[in-house]
Amino acid sequence: MNSFDWLSHMGIPEVDTFDIVEVKFKGGRKEYYRNVDYLPLTTGDPVVVDVPNGHHIGYVSLQGELVRLQMQKRKIKNDDEILRIYRIATEKDLEKWQEAKNREIPTLYRCKQIVDELGLKMKMSDIEYQSDNSKATFYYSADERVDFRELIKVLASEFRIRVEMRQISLRQEAGRIGGLGVCGRELCCSTWLVDFKNVSTSAARYQNLSLNPGKLSGQCGRLKCCLNYELDTYMDAIKDIPQVDRPLMTETGPAKLQKTDIFRKMMWFSYNNDNDWQSITCERVSEILELNAKGIKVFNLQVDKASDIEDLAAKSTRELELLDKKFASTPTKKKRKSRNKNRNKGENPQANLSAETRNQKISPDAPAPQNQQPKGNQQGPNQPGENRKRKNRNRNKPKNPQGSTPPVQGTNPPKRQGGNNGPKPNQERKPKPQGEPKVKPQAEAGSPKPKPEGKPAGKRKFPPRKNQGPNPNNPSNE
Repeated sequence: MNSFDWLSHMGIPEVDTFDIVEVKFKGGRKEYYRNVDYLPLTTGDPVVVDVPNGHHIGYVSLQGELVRLQMQKRKIKNDDEILRIYRIATEKDLEKWQEAKNREIPTLYRCKQIVDELGLKMKMSDIEYQSDNSKATFYYSADERVDFRELIKVLASEFRIRVEMRQISLRQEAGRIGGLGVCGRELCCSTWLVDFKNVSTSAARYQNLSLNPGKLSGQCGRLKCCLNYELDTYMDAIKDIPQVDRPLMTETGPAKLQKTDIFRKMMWFSYNNDNDWQSITCERVSEILELNAKGIKVFNLQVDKASDIEDLAAKSTRELELLDKKFASTPTKKKRKSRNKNRNKGENPQANLSAETRNQKISPDAPAPQNQQPKGNQQGPNQPGENRKRKNRNRNKPKNPQGSTPPVQGTNPPKRQGGNNGPKPNQERKPKPQGEPKVKPQAEAGSPKPKPEGKPAGKRKFPPRKNQGPNPNNPSNE
């Protein structure tokens, strides 16, 4: 049941028990009947009630003191016009009522065909048969007045029953048919809502809702009844919000109202209908409206004069300076590089160069290697570009690689293929011990160069260096 008796747990004296019971019928229709015989009724019991020219079956939906309150709300008088309850429905009564209900759908389809044949501008919504199968009520909706006298004659002769035509509104039609709303609950008009109040589009405007008919209308095609539920709360909150009928005049330009947050007391404006909205409080809007009424234009929405802008700029500059001082001690990328360079402090910078390069610096008369060809785009060993490349290569290498043996003194290391005399990428030179002579005797030009110990025999093939073609004198690089 859609009704809940929230006074059922209270101990009300039986002498003062209200003897009128609320009974619910098909389509959410509710009527009030007097329990003359004081039957022990419970919510949901089927009862046989008195109706004009017969009897009908309904279900008890409410009883007790709440019925008195509902009658006062609906302005129903407690007089002799209230009909009585006969008895609690038996199985035979329910079977007869079920047979009558099975005739409703075929009768509705046939009635729609007759309406189309007669050309009447009306919509048949629902049909309700009386439980004694002696009367049928036809519910319809129409925009204009309809002459259905001929329709009644056709229906009475075809179905052999007394016919009653009752016009209902679109809201009542949705309540009789029922359904689920966008909130996921059963429609209010089919559960608890009895009287339908007028709903206007101003209720949606006050609540800052988009005026989209598809979202504001319910299943009946009219505006939703729930738009009136929170309207009073919005009307109380909107009293403190100033009324902005025209744009605010500022030196930056006219500011037009775009949006209002009623509960946060914030208003959004834009200059010349731009997409950049600026939010200010309702108190600030009231101040600007008072100044505009006196013919004074403010500088912008935030400040009244341009000097205030300078104060704000100076304040922001001071904040930036404080931030710079706060993060000044943070190490930068350059300092990180200098920290890497300091790791090799104390080592001899000549240790990163090959022995042959040092010999060339000391004795310029030494013969040049035969396989090295002059290249136009190749930097010399003494140029800063070559030293920078070697430093970058040696940065991530171990200082003392295991398994490597120093070359024999007085000899030059084997030359790399491709005309490069630099050291191998996976080896580094150890710094010379103190007391060792800087100049080492060179081997004779014609004598073969001995191979360093610990290296396999044979020539190692290396690909040509970047930006350098293969050596034409050495076919192994092709």
